[in-house]
Amino acid sequence: MKKIALITAVFLAASALVFAGGGGQRSGGGAAAGSVRIALLMRNMDEQFLKDYSDNIRKLAAANNVDLNVQDARSDGATQLTQLQTLLNQGYKYFVIVPCVSELSEQMNQLIQEQGGAAAYSNIQPTTASLKVGKNFFFASSPEFVGGRYQGQLIADYFDKNPAKAPGKTVNMLLILGQLGHPAQVNREAGLLAELKTRGYTVNIIARDTANWTPDQSQEKMNTWISAFRDQFNVVAAQNDGMALGAVESLIQNGLVKSDASDGTILAVPVLGIDATGDAINSMKENKLYATVLQDAVGQSAAAFDVVHQIAAGTYKPGNPAGGTPAATAPIDEAPANDASIIGQCYLVPFVPVDKNSDYYKTH
Repeated sequence: MKKIALITAVFLAASALVFAGGGGQRSGGGAAAGSVRIALLMRNMDEQFLKDYSDNIRKLAAANNVDLNVQDARSDGATQLTQLQTLLNQGYKYFVIVPCVSELSEQMNQLIQEQGGAAAYSNIQPTTASLKVGKNFFFASSPEFVGGRYQGQLIADYFDKNPAKAPGKTVNMLLILGQLGHPAQVNREAGLLAELKTRGYTVNIIARDTANWTPDQSQEKMNTWISAFRDQFNVVAAQNDGMALGAVESLIQNGLVKSDASDGTILAVPVLGIDATGDAINSMKENKLYATVLQDAVGQSAAAFDVVHQIAAGTYKPGNPAGGTPAATAPIDEAPANDASIIGQCYLVPFVPVDKNSDYYKTH
């Protein structure tokens, strides 16, 4: 009943929506009438990864003479559903979507399917059921559990090189989480802990809480934790770079710095993030942030845009690569790409661990 009520509210709101007020922007380099029209539905554009993602979609649209309509839902699922319905009413059929929540993806795809359209999802996984709505719905993203494993790998590598900093192979961790229940929050944490266990480390979580992907909340959280646990932790793991950089600033402001950066950081303990944003790489170059994991905004957005563009242009065939990423051929352990019946609709863009020895760091 809740789903029905929400859909009803969306339909009613769509007719009265002032579209520009919903964050709508048009681009595409002066696309001519009759060209392909694609809409980009973003959960928000407050995070650097999402800004990079949308920037690349704009570039691809301009390069392919696509009429692009960009919507920012400001992290509200009902708003995103309303934006979708309004776009469908305006004749848009093809969508690249970073959803606010996974659970709404099936409803969104049912609406798109009614118009004979297509959609590709990134960053937050659509449900398995949503991809089963039709063969024209896709997942173009990175397996979050693997991202967490790579963060664990980087931490284990650090302590393998500096065993005196983790006596008895014991990791005493401050863990800064993204939005609780978010698929990335759940899977990155699981991957991180699994990898450290595999590498023979015992993990004590000294403190664990959400900072909702934001640097300001992270810095505030770290200030509190440093007051309570100042000498009790030997690593800080944050689930994105923004939160990691907030932790870095807190450590600096609280005097937890050293003059020797021979271990790769001037901070008293290593801080690691995920995303490999430009700000994160710059922090690594200043010997502040120790390491990060590349979540490829360009790769994900290219795959999502290309597969939808192929559908719109009538060139798509099952198994086609998209944006340089091959269609997956074998299920993995993480939904929705764990279902063999839809695996060909999944484009899995790999995470990449980034420390100062990595090619990505050296070329950025």
